[in-house]
Amino acid sequence: MSRTTNKFSLFDFCKKQAGKMEIYGEETLDEEGNIIPFIEQAALITHYLQLDRKGVILPYRDKAEDILNLWYEFIRGEKSEKKSYKGMVADSANAFQQYLFPDLFQAPFPGPKNPKFKFIDLFAGIGGFRMAFQNLGGECVFSSEWDEQAKRTYYENYGDVPFGDITKESTKNKIPKDFDILCAGFPCQAFSLAGKRRGFAETRGTLFFDVAEILRRHQPKAFFLENVKGLAIHDKGKTLETILNTLDEVGYVVPDPQILNAMHYGVPQHRERIYIVGFRKDLGIKKEDFVYPERHKDIPCWLDVREKEPVPAKYYLSETYVETLRRHRARHEAAGHGFGYKIIDDNAVANAIVCGGMGRECNLVLDFRQTDLTPTTNIKGEINKEGIRKMTPREWARLQGYPDNFKIVVADASAYKQFGNSVAVPAIQATAEQLLKTLNDYGIIRK
Repeated sequence: MSRTTNKFSLFDFCKKQAGKMEIYGEETLDEEGNIIPFIEQAALITHYLQLDRKGVILPYRDKAEDILNLWYEFIRGEKSEKKSYKGMVADSANAFQQYLFPDLFQAPFPGPKNPKFKFIDLFAGIGGFRMAFQNLGGECVFSSEWDEQAKRTYYENYGDVPFGDITKESTKNKIPKDFDILCAGFPCQAFSLAGKRRGFAETRGTLFFDVAEILRRHQPKAFFLENVKGLAIHDKGKTLETILNTLDEVGYVVPDPQILNAMHYGVPQHRERIYIVGFRKDLGIKKEDFVYPERHKDIPCWLDVREKEPVPAKYYLSETYVETLRRHRARHEAAGHGFGYKIIDDNAVANAIVCGGMGRECNLVLDFRQTDLTPTTNIKGEINKEGIRKMTPREWARLQGYPDNFKIVVADASAYKQFGNSVAVPAIQATAEQLLKTLNDYGIIRK
């Protein structure tokens, strides 16, 4: 075992210090004899600490306990006489709270004390699916995400470090056998459509195949998938046909997918996404038994999510940048294109927030409340006097339906990426409620 320090918190990972940590020994070797990376060790331990005490049967329980004992020795500088974490807690709960996991059980969005069902969170991002399903009484028993910045945000808010690459068999093997619902906002990839059947075999090489494989192996009662609306027409509809045939082949009844707009479910953002839900065939649920949620009659506007106080000058565009955007839009208008920056009216709905600069440039706003326009970052020229600014990460969080106590622990660039990639929580929750209602109607999961 290598030891680089004698006192640290798991939040060292969230402060970009995990790369300096080296905790390894016999206990940290995987089945093939390779060292389990630090962050995967953290995933094992945090999932174990959150779930074992709730009686969830974990396939990695022994490995997590072994690594936890090793971490105990590393932190305390002494070997534990106990054989398990439970013994060590009785021995030194305060030491664990102080030295190793001071914030683990203080995350703002813990699982429910008396969960009504269990779900897994694939391609988890920052936990939009988890937020929605926890609000409805669900317990997340597995999460997976490969972006390390997103893992930081996820851990801060839920107390779990997600496992890594779900395409790896070693990651799939960490999924508990017993869970009720699979959730996944899987990335859209090109599909091979060489054959005629367009079923399970033809999704190999795509990330959707990993979702389908987990469904085939575990046979949860239901699933909920989300993707960009373009999936519906990709390759003239053949991609969606392949997905639906695959879901049928692995044992699920799938009501017709629908494209829902987040602005109809409580957030002022024009965000259209395709939702796909399904139920295991042997449950007897028919396609027509599930109904997508009705639209809200009232649609909020941008002012409903705007920061209450003036935002820092760094969010205001420079005069040079504004002029560049105007020239860019003029060129596209001359060519007959509709590309270019957009300023959202106070009483209007924001455009979809997406990754990349255009996600922010299509959602500029006018805000004259900041009077000190002294540049605080390196910009070309002065700050514009027209009140033009980009939205803040917190405003993007609100556009996606995250509550204000959701922690933003990364730099702005990463925060914009994370919220741009996220699902819209209220739309997910409204659909999830309908999914649970259908299961409840059949006496399968009680609401």
